[in-house]
Amino acid sequence: MRTIKKYPNRRLYDTEISSYITLEEVRQLVLDNETFEVRDAKSGEDLTRSVLLQIISEHEEKGQPMLSPQLLSQIIRFYGDSLQGFMGPYLERSLQVFLDQQQQFRTQLNTMLGQTPWSMLNELTERNMEAWKSMQRGLLDTATQANPATRGGKKPG
Repeated sequence: MRTIKKYPNRRLYDTEISSYITLEEVRQLVLDNETFEVRDAKSGEDLTRSVLLQIISEHEEKGQPMLSPQLLSQIIRFYGDSLQGFMGPYLERSLQVFLDQQQQFRTQLNTMLGQTPWSMLNELTERNMEAWKSMQRGLLDTATQANPATRGGKKPG
């Protein structure tokens, strides 16, 4: 595991290359699928999430943001909610479905073999909707089973 140490002066030190690096270089590690962790140089505390959130925040401020105020507000509302524990896995699965669909689309685009682009897009859309519905059903079933108020069909109160 590649270790990056964060010092009190906010500098990041990559122990693998024995050099200070920038947040942009940490971002490049992510893009290159490098496995790493960021640790506080003094306490050893894991700061990886904090640094990744900082990278996201900086990129959200530049150009066209991916995360709308409405989306961010919805995420904030999940903190402290009884379903908070399901939100992270749900977002991860949703993003994985999106990435899988993107890969499928690229593969199908490269092997169109006589199909018209519209028929191919329609077919892909139908498969993606089924995958999405299936994932949502699974998450809903998991949430229902985890919530004692809905187990056994009893209503709270």
